[in-house]
Amino acid sequence: MGKPYSLDLRKRVVAAIESGMSRNQAAKQFGVAISTAIGWMKRVDKTGSVAPGQMGGHKPKAVSGDQAVWLSQRIKDGDFTIRGLVAELAGRGLKVDYHSVWDFVHAEKFSFKKKRGGWRTRSSRRGTTASPVDKVPRSRRS
Repeated sequence: MGKPYSLDLRKRVVAAIESGMSRNQAAKQFGVAISTAIGWMKRVDKTGSVAPGQMGGHKPKAVSGDQAVWLSQRIKDGDFTIRGLVAELAGRGLKVDYHSVWDFVHAEKFSFKKKRGGWRTRSSRRGTTASPVDKVPRSRRS
């Protein structure tokens, strides 16, 4: 992320525009983009200052408090999908997106892994041939 322009440059561009220069001319004279000069003037009109707004900072987690406790318990209780958890949280009154729930599940080290010896790896009823997974020695499966 880039740094904001200096306050001195901002003040000089705004002073030039307020003294009668067009935004385009001021932008060319001071070497900034036209949209930047326009944005600074909008900021002056809105807030009365050309100082930049806050950049960065901490954003609190979307799932926290009682909802986090409930979600942890729900995940421990049984199988889940992230989209299903999003829907369940919406039903409880907390509107979150897919990535917020995924971040929570990942941070709590909860995951659901498919088991290698599932029903797809068994031989079919018609034949007795083993699937490629069954042919791999047990020591290489884990």
